[in-house]
Amino acid sequence: MNADPARPQTATGRSAAAAVYRERLSPSLWTLLSAAVAAPMVSLVFVPLDSTVALLAGLAVGAALVGSLVLAAPVIEVRGGELRVGRAHIPVRMLGEASGAVGDEAREVRGPGLPRTAWHLLRPGIDGIVRVRVIDQRDPVDEWIFSTRTPDRVIAAIRRSQRA
Repeated sequence: MNADPARPQTATGRSAAAAVYRERLSPSLWTLLSAAVAAPMVSLVFVPLDSTVALLAGLAVGAALVGSLVLAAPVIEVRGGELRVGRAHIPVRMLGEASGAVGDEAREVRGPGLPRTAWHLLRPGIDGIVRVRVIDQRDPVDEWIFSTRTPDRVIAAIRRSQRA
């Protein structure tokens, strides 16, 4: 067995650095459908050349746009003692209390209640948010606020990772 002795193993044999929580903030169905509308528009441009070329170009552009929207969507991940939201990351030991919100409370936090000293990653069409205090005194950011479809699961993953 080629196990790394520096990484503790769990009962199932997987390393403890495996993802505790992972979520891709993929675009809403309406956003994907709007991007797919580009396919017939591109096809219409190439129809004077050849209908087969027009069909292939439209399909290629539509697939490329939808694929790039999905692949470029930020990922929320709690893994290896670290919270990653998009390209940003912070050790969970630097995080304080986490709380979640949905509905009107989340709308207030995303809008007029958004603190100016908070780091945030907010996505339209995703109702839930998580607020996590940053307890590092040297960090100019007081808290992280980010969108998630399952605030309770993210908070539970952060707490589990903090206890580990």
